[in-house]
Amino acid sequence: MADPVVATLANALVQALRQLGAAGRPEIANRIAAKAWSGVRRSDQRTADRLNGVMHQLARLEEIAAAERSNDMAQEPVLDVRSEPPVRRHTLIFETFDALAPGAAFELHNDHDPKPLYYQFAAEQPGTFTWEYLEQGPEVWRVRIGRMRAA
Repeated sequence: MADPVVATLANALVQALRQLGAAGRPEIANRIAAKAWSGVRRSDQRTADRLNGVMHQLARLEEIAAAERSNDMAQEPVLDVRSEPPVRRHTLIFETFDALAPGAAFELHNDHDPKPLYYQFAAEQPGTFTWEYLEQGPEVWRVRIGRMRAA
């Protein structure tokens, strides 16, 4: 017989995971679900099976989100700073970021790893930006920089 407290907590967790996935964070929801599944799989097979089902639903949401990101990326502006004087580059990049709407992004093209720029973003814009390397040299570095949606 299933423990009623575990069943109640599992119901709440499943509901929260589905809401997190529907809110555009299916990967995070799936990681949480996997931790919970790992914790109960040997002691409560019914709850483990339920979490496994939720993980499969979330995986489909991840696929949909990835397809949407791919479509969005095809329409994102490109900021190629390779021909700009080095002293002007970071100013242009921050101006481009400041003009982004929440959820929007641009693709930065640079002639070196812009890692110092990442640290500047982290210092000035903590928790408000995304940073994804698309290509890492040796000739061109491409980074997708985005403005996060409000929580």
